[in-house]
Amino acid sequence: MAGGFTEQSQRFRPSSKEEHVVQKAEEHFERTLITIRGELAGSVAALEHPSDDEALNYGEIFLRDNVPVMIYLLLKRRFSIVRQFLTVCLDLQSTSVQTRGVFPTSFVEENEELVADYGQRSIGRITSVDASLWWPVLCWIYVKRSGDTEFGRSPEVQRGLQLLLDLVLHPSFEGTPVLFVPDCAFMIDRPMDVWGAPLEVEVLLFAALRSSIELMELCQRHESSVLLEERLRLSRRWMHDLRQYLLKHYWVTSKTMQVLRRRPTEQYGDNQYQNEFNVQPQVIPDWLQDWLDNRGGYLIGNMRTGRPDFRFYSLGNSLACLFGLLTAPQQRALFRLVQHNRQHLMAQMPMRICHPPMEGVEWENKTGSDPKNWPWSYHNGGHWPSLLWYFGGSILLHERIHPHADMLLMTQMKTLVEECYWSQLNQLPRQQWAEYFDGPTGTWVGQQSRTYQTWTIVGFLLLHHFLRVEPNDVLMLHLDAGLS
Repeated sequence: MAGGFTEQSQRFRPSSKEEHVVQKAEEHFERTLITIRGELAGSVAALEHPSDDEALNYGEIFLRDNVPVMIYLLLKRRFSIVRQFLTVCLDLQSTSVQTRGVFPTSFVEENEELVADYGQRSIGRITSVDASLWWPVLCWIYVKRSGDTEFGRSPEVQRGLQLLLDLVLHPSFEGTPVLFVPDCAFMIDRPMDVWGAPLEVEVLLFAALRSSIELMELCQRHESSVLLEERLRLSRRWMHDLRQYLLKHYWVTSKTMQVLRRRPTEQYGDNQYQNEFNVQPQVIPDWLQDWLDNRGGYLIGNMRTGRPDFRFYSLGNSLACLFGLLTAPQQRALFRLVQHNRQHLMAQMPMRICHPPMEGVEWENKTGSDPKNWPWSYHNGGHWPSLLWYFGGSILLHERIHPHADMLLMTQMKTLVEECYWSQLNQLPRQQWAEYFDGPTGTWVGQQSRTYQTWTIVGFLLLHHFLRVEPNDVLMLHLDAGLS
């Protein structure tokens, strides 16, 4: 655990340079946008230093990296770019036998031809499952914000949804509603012992099903069919079962941990409901006692037979709030936990991607001694500025939907978000909008961090928009809000 941290050492002083910093960030963002087929279609992952002659670096359009980009463009009502992005992704949806329905991890135009990566060109040949699950979510938010229902119910979009649903809603050897994936299948794309049913993938599956249902219902209002009705029924049931499963097996509090520690093990037969995954009390880590406090709660990172992953994953928990997977009281329990553990999760550069990091022999065995994921770096406890807007957005959305709930707590959380915003505003321009930060307090720029990283820039702009420009726009992220 990190020590020696005090809130007084945080860098959250208000700055008179706010307007200038925002203006420069907007200029950097505009330079990230590139064209596909002659039209703007998304952002490259990072820019080179502005003083360099060669502007583009990391120059492909990554679907995952463009999630905040598309949200920001929708806020600015630049709908044509978002539609072009969604259309290009749809055109590149895989039709090969083994990967039918998969959306590309990234794509780029070379010599007037589109080149897509489905994992065959990536380090370790990993496939980004989250990219495919994000597409229907972005599509539904686009339709909802723009009012472009014609696009949402078009044959091309509906066919793409069916291909994706064929990929995820199918019989398997497991009788659970979760989606099983290999290691490295989402934002944590290097070995980190996150195989199985990692939280972020399961929350995105929930959101993808929710968004697909909305888009299919949009089509059903104009043209109904038996097949569509059956797919809607299956999707609704799967989404319900998935949510119940995650709330039952992933949600932990101090109370649930005390119950789990005293449950019987080695159960057999039909009466295994007390300890379905045969979790031995010895695997429950000691740090959870202080971490959970009395009223905190969170979704653990993974549930595998005898091997739950109790690490805290910031993005998965933030998305569970944004997408309404967690109940309102559970969301507030999560907020209390973050407030209680602020010194670890926010520290000097909000926000830590996962906690605690793996160290020593555990790091050697489970990461393969990965030099990029050494303790307190990159995905192994590193600090990613691009994650703050997801968590900040979940607080602001909760406040809009439940304006009278625990007003003292929500005031504290808004203050936390405000201070984290100033912390980023005061540091990121000086640190050249770095991708991630290292160390227990997130003070040092990451050892292999790229500068002028697009989702660092646009994440800051999103938080600025929700705090300063139009707070009510956060309702756009509410998947149940319906068409405007």
